[in-house]
Amino acid sequence: MKFAYRFSNLLGTVYRCGNLNFTCDGNSVISPVGNRVTVFDLKNNKSDTLPLATRYNIKCVGLSPDGRLAIIVDEGGDALLASLVCRAVLHRFHFKGAVHSVSFSPDGRKFVVTKGNLAQMYHAPGRKREFNAFVLDKTYFGPYDETTCIDWTDDSRCFAVGSKDMSTWVFGAERWDNLIYYALGGHKDAIVGCFFESSSLDLYTLSQDGALCVWQCDTPPEGLRLKAPAGWKADLLQREGEDEDEDEDEDEDEAERETTIRGKAAPAAEEQRGKVQYSRVAKYFFNKEGDFNHLTAAAYHKKVHLLVTGFASGIFHLHELPEFNLIHSLSVSDQRVSSIAINGSGDWIAFGCSGLGQLLVWEWQSESYVLKQQGHFNSMVSLAYSPDGQYIVTGGDDSKVKVWNTLSGFCFITFTEHSSGVTGVTFTTTGYVIVTSSMDGTVRAFDLHRYRNFRTFTSPRPTQFSCVAVDSSGDIVSAGAQDSFEILIWSMQTGRLLDVLSGHEGPISGLCFNPMKSVLASASWDRTVRLWDMADSWRTTETLALTSDALAVTFRPDGAELAVATLNSQITFWDPESAVQTGSIEGRHDLKTGRKELDKITAKHSAKGKAFTTLCYSADGQSILAGGMSKFVCIYHVKEQILRKKFEISCNLSLDAMEEFLNRRKMTEFGNLALIDQDAMEEGGVTIPLPGVKKGDMSSRHFKPEIRVTSLRFSPTGRCWAATTTEGLLIYSLDARMLFDPFELDTSVTPAQMRAALCQRDFTRAILTAFRLNERKLLQEALESVPWDEIGVISSSLPDLYVEKVLEFLASSFEESRHLEFYLIWTQKLLMVHGQQLKSRVGTLLPAVQFLQKSIQRHWDDVSKLCDWNRYNMQYALAVSKQRGLKRPSEPPGSEEEADASEDDDSSLHLLRRGPGDGDGPLA
Repeated sequence: MKFAYRFSNLLGTVYRCGNLNFTCDGNSVISPVGNRVTVFDLKNNKSDTLPLATRYNIKCVGLSPDGRLAIIVDEGGDALLASLVCRAVLHRFHFKGAVHSVSFSPDGRKFVVTKGNLAQMYHAPGRKREFNAFVLDKTYFGPYDETTCIDWTDDSRCFAVGSKDMSTWVFGAERWDNLIYYALGGHKDAIVGCFFESSSLDLYTLSQDGALCVWQCDTPPEGLRLKAPAGWKADLLQREGEDEDEDEDEDEDEAERETTIRGKAAPAAEEQRGKVQYSRVAKYFFNKEGDFNHLTAAAYHKKVHLLVTGFASGIFHLHELPEFNLIHSLSVSDQRVSSIAINGSGDWIAFGCSGLGQLLVWEWQSESYVLKQQGHFNSMVSLAYSPDGQYIVTGGDDSKVKVWNTLSGFCFITFTEHSSGVTGVTFTTTGYVIVTSSMDGTVRAFDLHRYRNFRTFTSPRPTQFSCVAVDSSGDIVSAGAQDSFEILIWSMQTGRLLDVLSGHEGPISGLCFNPMKSVLASASWDRTVRLWDMADSWRTTETLALTSDALAVTFRPDGAELAVATLNSQITFWDPESAVQTGSIEGRHDLKTGRKELDKITAKHSAKGKAFTTLCYSADGQSILAGGMSKFVCIYHVKEQILRKKFEISCNLSLDAMEEFLNRRKMTEFGNLALIDQDAMEEGGVTIPLPGVKKGDMSSRHFKPEIRVTSLRFSPTGRCWAATTTEGLLIYSLDARMLFDPFELDTSVTPAQMRAALCQRDFTRAILTAFRLNERKLLQEALESVPWDEIGVISSSLPDLYVEKVLEFLASSFEESRHLEFYLIWTQKLLMVHGQQLKSRVGTLLPAVQFLQKSIQRHWDDVSKLCDWNRYNMQYALAVSKQRGLKRPSEPPGSEEEADASEDDDSSLHLLRRGPGDGDGPLA
């Protein structure tokens, strides 16, 4: 149970490809991120990634009208029926082909899938358990090219399908007599969107060349007639009709003239009516800014009559239909708008740009951003946890440094001062300074109070830095050079270069300071690890000889052990005091790298050239986390040197090096299909500015990123760990809510015994019984039953073995409980009574204490902001009362002084409404 880490959240990537959706309440955006789905709660400012994944990148997501179910379809045609309530997969289905779009009917009874040049209508799954959740109802043919979009009428009677053959087809969801299908032309390019008007069959169609056609229907939705059944259905319904006629004693002549349709009589006059006809009443064109400014996405809100269109240049327009009045014309970025969605009230508009991985939610009435998030354009290289575990900083190849909030999952600040790829990031011990190294030859320090770059460390001659480290005091900054094989030391206070350490004969691959001493460990490709004494003229104290190139180095949290990852897939452990190797782990068989599409050798032989590139000790120092050029992350026991658990970080086959064996289906007589340029004929195909370049500008048209783990870090609390991968920033945490993990359990320990002890006011026995059962509700009931004035006595009677468990429970309770003062009293009494005994177990108790500090720090930040706001209000009230008290009572009303005072009052009121600090800091 100690290493029962589960996937918790995905940060660093907010949108990859596919369509965006708003939930039925309009407060959350559902965004496909690779082969996962992330829900962004805009009201509560949180993001949550569902614990499910598809085999390939997600192509489209269909949301049911009640918001309970979602159909998630990937690029390979595999579909998942997921419940957004219980966050689980209910059913799996394969559509046997690439699906472009999926849409539920407004009544939720059916859904339509466009696949190839046809549309298939399925019965929607119900709330009861079914053997087959997807039952095919009808298949509609008509378009001659691939279908692109779907839209339903409000009454679910008809739906429209757009196609790349420049036509739009209107189909009936039932067997209508006067509407089987209707084809609409009038466009000169592929159809991007088609939308029905509210409570009508009138239609709007948009094409890729920026043309909008308005189609008017001569028949209302109520005018659709059901077609008379034929064959055995007609005979059966005729018998039922005859029985009804005999009971009601109707005339036979009148009965012969009636047409029975599903047991109901239809007037003969309706049979003489003509078919449904459409006529084009208007055609509009959008303002084009260049030959390649194609219309790429569109959305329409039927109640507000708001049309939103996005273009390849990043511009989006807001129009009011049917008059086609322009409301706004703004730009998101310089990349194409891939998807647009409008919430139920029509206030918020979501935009997704796949080129930059950007997600924006725009409130068009106030012209303000509700959400503006963007991940790293290229792969993330490094990460670091803040000392309290509340923040994560990441650096990427796009030269950006981003800081993420672990509670909300959002990036709240982005630093763009670097001009080249960021290679290393780290926090100082205070947690308010970030130090980064880059390939542009600079090391920069950023302040999280004022969000600025306050120090820039440079080298005497141009060089490229590959890693960075800061000592425990935060005064010494070191960085390793990749080309000059040197280590540069600066002072954080003055920013001056203190020394240049020479001695390595290869590029520096890793730096790490001893947490307890002023000793710096440097790993290099020259097969050595050198230990430098910062207190004794920066001289080399020891040189550790390795059998292969060193790729990563890290100290244990207590500084008594050193771990080094080498190129031959080994992890060696050293005693830094005696420079003696204490153990080694062979990790070649645990990496299990996959086979690339163009590899000539098998995955088994390819694994021989792979190694671990990043290491991290657990908070207690007993285990080590390792990852590298593989989809697996391994946790090893350091003392026993055995594998404890292995995590598969991704199952996305859209990434390279995922498959273990060669896919024979891709081998043809002309060669491997991976060599064929599949995206050359598509609109979103990438041009080739520089042949052979696959990192930076994605110049290869058919580009598949390789799965790898670039950095790993354990949280200081020990409850979770993070990994920067090709997918993004993955968070794995201990989800203890779904686990039954008792402690010293026997037959006499039951919930009834605990409640009986509470009735007898034997609180110590009740608490011990609850912790032996280890059920959260029982623990909360036992602790909250203790009167606040008896907490000190009960704390002193608890055994030392249970104090750590109580502290862990208190730390987790701070995040969700409202009894803040009550749990603070518990924490204070426990630390005061058992402080001396806990000092002997600092190593094991450190994660629990850091978890406790993180929870209390978060509450302290919230309460301090509230106190500052209340203090500001009181100062404002005192200033206003003093100003009114100084007025002379003899002054007539409306005098000049009173007018000035009223102006001051208005200005003070304006400041009060604005609040202290509004407008300061970055936009989250």
